[in-house]
Amino acid sequence: MISHRPASQHNPCSEPTPLVSIITPTYNSAIYVSATLASVGAQEFQDWEHIIVDDASSDETVSLLHELSAEDPRIKVIALEQNSGAAVARNAAIDAARGRFIAFLDADDLWMPQKLAVQIAYMLKTGAPFICSSYNVIDEQGNHCGTVTVPERVTYKKILRNNTIGCLTAVYDTDYFGKVQMPLIRKRQDLGLWLKLLKRVRHAHGLNESLAQYRIRPGSISHNKVSAAKSTWKLYRHIEKLPLPVAVYYFLSYATNGVIKNYLARRPDT
Repeated sequence: MISHRPASQHNPCSEPTPLVSIITPTYNSAIYVSATLASVGAQEFQDWEHIIVDDASSDETVSLLHELSAEDPRIKVIALEQNSGAAVARNAAIDAARGRFIAFLDADDLWMPQKLAVQIAYMLKTGAPFICSSYNVIDEQGNHCGTVTVPERVTYKKILRNNTIGCLTAVYDTDYFGKVQMPLIRKRQDLGLWLKLLKRVRHAHGLNESLAQYRIRPGSISHNKVSAAKSTWKLYRHIEKLPLPVAVYYFLSYATNGVIKNYLARRPDT
């Protein structure tokens, strides 16, 4: 059974401090965000706050979010005045977070009902400060396309070769790390954060249980493989400052593993 942390005595509000802060950036996400928030509301573990930062959407996302927030005060909405990218949006949410554990969920992805319960129980029991899990891949209609599995241990060097940490499964402990933000880059900022964390701990703990559903959309940034590859190279050279031969080695490994992972994720179960 998970023991909840008591409300912080330093919190000036009467609202109790949640154990988990969920970070979600949105941009023109009205078609999917209600289902995403519903998957959070259906969690077996309920000691959370959900901080959603809208990156200047031009559709009905913000008005919809305010409606959902009025129904559940644990949902906090922050609206940016100009489009600044997912890193800025996520970092604004991290700044506002009050929970001990920081978890990530994008506006078109879904969590399984046991997701937080399984991960938070594991972290509290073992003291693991950084955790992730396997996840399923779905299409725009929610049809199952495959599963991405995660190794038991994910190290800095391993993740340079192959990013096995799905953003929708990652959780880190601020009691161990403090608040750590994503690098201010338009793409691959999640990988940049994992690399930051893995410089300070031996490895992330991977749970080989599918606890989330990652939605593939043809127009999404992550779906553009060429653009993602360019961003990964920039991350290696300009953010991590890897020497050129080292960056080439890891980039070739990343590219090869990306092709393999994409094939496996799309292969139907037999």
